Amino acid sequence: MRIKRISTFIMNKSIRMATLLIAVCFISFVLISASPIDPVQSYVGADMTRVGSEQREKIAEHWGLDKSPAEQFINWGSSLIRGDLGTSMIFRRPVIEVIKTRFISSLALMGTAWLLSGVIGFLLGNVAAMKQGTWIDKLIKGYCLTLASTPTFWIGLFLLIVFAVWLGWFPIGLGVPAGVLSQDVTLIEHIKHLILPAITLSLVGVSNVALHTRQKLLEVLSSDYILFARARGEKGFQLFWRHGLRNVALPAITLQFTSFSELFGGAVLAEQVFSYPGLGQITVQAGLRGDVPLLLGIVIFSAIFVFIGNLIADAIYYFVDPRTRGGRAI
Repeated sequence: MRIKRISTFIMNKSIRMATLLIAVCFISFVLISASPIDPVQSYVGADMTRVGSEQREKIAEHWGLDKSPAEQFINWGSSLIRGDLGTSMIFRRPVIEVIKTRFISSLALMGTAWLLSGVIGFLLGNVAAMKQGTWIDKLIKGYCLTLASTPTFWIGLFLLIVFAVWLGWFPIGLGVPAGVLSQDVTLIEHIKHLILPAITLSLVGVSNVALHTRQKLLEVLSSDYILFARARGEKGFQLFWRHGLRNVALPAITLQFTSFSELFGGAVLAEQVFSYPGLGQITVQAGLRGDVPLLLGIVIFSAIFVFIGNLIADAIYYFVDPRTRGGRAI
């Protein structure tokens, strides 16, 4: 019976993922086709005045831009089914290689920010709930609400000005020191360039986890079994450790996995502010320069990335908490 439930769960999620990817690909291609950016002009760049109409036609033919949007979509979809995402017009390399190279840098940034925001947010939420109504609770709520309404790029610019320009504690930008070969860059230098972008992303992600955890713990603290535990003399950290932690940890963990979309979107802005060479930076470049294959490849990759986060969150609830099953697969 358990194997059947697991098989049904996996099958349903696979169907949803396939449907999601088809819809995302179609909508993204329509939006890109309606963009006012001319891919050929962006490809030629500053040499536009020296490129004649015949050369423009050859460039368009080479990249398949001379065909109608419907033909382009069919050709691109056929290549996608075969596992070919095309070639980037900017980097002149296969899209999958460009994404793989840049995602390694982004993974270090997003992974660090994801862990920091989850741990700090969980701690702040628990402290605020245990100190409900005190100045500590009000301070944490004010801090979280302020962060929730502050754009990622503004926080990044603020940290950049204060800690990189004024104080000079960290590099102003980039992922490695300028003018240094990649094989000569040390781990310490990688970490120094990673700190400010990671702090920027983690500060933004703290608020949702903290406020959600605080609300969940307040609900737990107002339950009957907590009142019974208080009557037996339990209080403070002992009360939280024995009765509160297990009840708020699962919602906080699943919320962290569902925040992959916010994490990816924030990384795009943070990497742009700090000129960090990750996936977010090439997303902006692909959009501004009309690199259709690369942009569509990033859209597909980001959709899979976000879907995996939501899938992990659903799986945790489905297999850990039997109450969410309701006699059917999620």
